[in-house]
Amino acid sequence: MSYDRYVAICKPLHYGTLMDSRARASMAAAAWGTGVLYSLLHTANTFSLPLCQGNAVDQLFCEIPQILKLSCSGSYLREVGLIVFSASIYFACFIFIVVSYMQIFRAVLRMPSEQGRHKAFPTCLPHLAVVSLFLSSATFSHLRSPSLSSPSLDLVVSFLYSVVPPTLNPLIYSMRNRQLKDALENLFIYIFLQH
Repeated sequence: MSYDRYVAICKPLHYGTLMDSRARASMAAAAWGTGVLYSLLHTANTFSLPLCQGNAVDQLFCEIPQILKLSCSGSYLREVGLIVFSASIYFACFIFIVVSYMQIFRAVLRMPSEQGRHKAFPTCLPHLAVVSLFLSSATFSHLRSPSLSSPSLDLVVSFLYSVVPPTLNPLIYSMRNRQLKDALENLFIYIFLQH
């Protein structure tokens, strides 16, 4: 998404050629493929761990840190290595997003028209907010010390990064749709007038 926004704002005349259907399909396939590979690696590695403290997880989500707490052998180091590898991939993606948005903000701030700047920022900020929420809560969940762990905190943090961003994505990206904005505005006015 950050690359799409980068091309739309920094290279608007080339958007049609740079973001054609083949490029979008390639980016979607790469995202889905890495997601499936990532999930398969963690799932296969997690299922190979011997569990000696039962198989009940303290929360609604069956997450890797929760399963590692149930493991009784030193073989969880493979999973820790996989998490470190995953963190490095996340960091590379994070750097790509930051560099893309630095280019976008630099281009937007150089726009001579205030109306152009006002139109460009709302297309970028929602994506940046959702990505920041996801990355910060996922990083906190997986990299915090065990002394900061409590079942309620674990549940809240995992809810923040696994439920909230996917729920917000369609709403945030459709907010550019004028009809949806008008419908939400009418709904809020109706709710406000009822109370």
